[in-house]
Amino acid sequence: MTTDETTGPAAPTWVPPWWEPPLAGTEVEHLLGALGRLRATFRWKTDGLDEDALRRRPLPSALSLGGLLLHLAICEDFILTTKLRGEELGEPWRSMGWDGSDDEWEFERPGSMTASELYATYDEAVLRAEDRIEAALAEGGLDLVAHVDDGNGNHPRLRRLLFDLLEEYGRHTGHADLLREAVDRRVGEDPPDGWRP
Repeated sequence: MTTDETTGPAAPTWVPPWWEPPLAGTEVEHLLGALGRLRATFRWKTDGLDEDALRRRPLPSALSLGGLLLHLAICEDFILTTKLRGEELGEPWRSMGWDGSDDEWEFERPGSMTASELYATYDEAVLRAEDRIEAALAEGGLDLVAHVDDGNGNHPRLRRLLFDLLEEYGRHTGHADLLREAVDRRVGEDPPDGWRP
């Protein structure tokens, strides 16, 4: 804290947490900032649990926190590999037994994984996605044409794929909110100051 001779002590400067989006940024900064905040909130909602808690289904649903970790990890890879580039998903998914034929696979798979494996699978998928987003932005910005089409030859742009990913996080962060509260009563909108996954 500094002192100004005419006004007295200066007010401390607020430093936003690492997941906070910019207050006034570019379209890319706001889109990636919103995605980053949802990723952080989702990861915090699933953080620090053992296998039993990650597998628990406290609601009348197939959803568990471990299943959501795998689901969003696959979404990160699928959207930014298959939809964006037209490439098939490979590792780590093939080694884990995923072949794309079962829409419920990721919600059943946590039963055979440790907590550290679930967290690592998710965290590594996010890191891969961040690299892919950076490369795609450098190649063509948000207007980069994606490989996938609507069946009539109309291709979305990277912008649309990122909004789809943002929507996926919005939906499942809400699910994680309810599941985590049912598992151990953890509530709250944002991670606490200083939190890291």
